[in-house]
Amino acid sequence: MADLALLSLAQVQQALALPNFDAVAAQCRMMPVVRVPQAFSTSLPPKPAAVLLLLYERAGELHFVLTRRAEHTGVHSGQISFPGGKREAGESPVQTALRETHEELGVPPESVQIIGALAELYIPPSNYLVQPIVGACAEPPRWQPKADEVAEVIEVPLRLLFDDALKGGEETVRYGLPFRIAYYDLFGHKVWGATASFLSELEMRLRATLSNF
Repeated sequence: MADLALLSLAQVQQALALPNFDAVAAQCRMMPVVRVPQAFSTSLPPKPAAVLLLLYERAGELHFVLTRRAEHTGVHSGQISFPGGKREAGESPVQTALRETHEELGVPPESVQIIGALAELYIPPSNYLVQPIVGACAEPPRWQPKADEVAEVIEVPLRLLFDDALKGGEETVRYGLPFRIAYYDLFGHKVWGATASFLSELEMRLRATLSNF
């Protein structure tokens, strides 16, 4: 396999464009499993949302950014996630992802080049259907986190997704229910749920791409 510290945007683009790739299976590797059947059943239509997986080069290698959400009363309070949120009327997923990233982290939309997308995923606890957009900045962004939404900005080298020592799993309780979760341990943060599922898809796409080198 190629030197992971030398991962390039071109390789990421190739990975996003792989034909006949099983994105669902890739996401399921890190998907949480609730131990109570039908725990989040609802007849309401899902709410459309989008997030941005933002790539940029720092210290000679590709990184992506995560945020730790501020503590509040919401379903995803305090969790590690990509910048993003609910789509407004008339917005495309790309427009939502760029707007939310600008609002949360101060990244100008015009500084982001969209290079692809991952498979959308339904999140039962919040009833969101999330489309992950993948973008890149030519220069490392200057973060301006919105204090009432972002408690911490977390910059992660892309190569860490390949380190199996940083993957784990545990039985836990979330939303008052028993869960089995898988997670990436990134700088002491347990990244799980939809965020981990999206990262898992990107990891497996890159693994498939790099195996051809």
